[in-house]
Amino acid sequence: MLSLEDLRKEYSKATLDVTTVAPTPIAQFEQWFSELMKANVPEPNAMNLATVSKSGKPSSRIVLLKGIENSCFIFYSNYQSSKGKELDENPACALNFFWPELERQVRIEGMAERITEARSTAYFQSRPRESQVSAWASPQSVVIADRAILEKRAKEIDKRFEGLKVLPKPKQWGGFQVEPFLIEFWQGRQGRLHDRVLYTKNGAGWKLSRLAP
Repeated sequence: MLSLEDLRKEYSKATLDVTTVAPTPIAQFEQWFSELMKANVPEPNAMNLATVSKSGKPSSRIVLLKGIENSCFIFYSNYQSSKGKELDENPACALNFFWPELERQVRIEGMAERITEARSTAYFQSRPRESQVSAWASPQSVVIADRAILEKRAKEIDKRFEGLKVLPKPKQWGGFQVEPFLIEFWQGRQGRLHDRVLYTKNGAGWKLSRLAP
């Protein structure tokens, strides 16, 4: 039996209060992210994306945040992957960031939609060439017999576009934007009396609340 009952950590690095946070959650997120960058936190843009299928089955995975535009959180994927299909069927989703180095967490709930083809193409063609090849080669989320299949497909794609530094974007690949209606900021505190500040969408603005830990 795996017993983890005595595995715990005390948090004491910072505080968080509704009287000192930014007026909007996007501004607060950007402030925290700037502090992460200064602290050299590894992969600060890694986030858990949770989706729900049309039948109500939940699933989650780690993806990378690639920007915030018009108050929406942007990431990219294969539209034919499990997450891509689920977001097309049911756009309600959740994002979660956990930064243990600063004892912080951000929880986001919102609605996802595809971004424009032009925006997806611009980002796709800014990626390293091998990443572009991989996007063409991988039938994401499909069961395959072994890795050799992927390597063979990658070689075929590489040869197909030989001489091109920038590949055309695959039709099945692109970005999603998540428009949030709820964002919670969590700061670890001693004795498990953590600070939790909640922003909820209120018309054109945001309502601020403090939550019990």
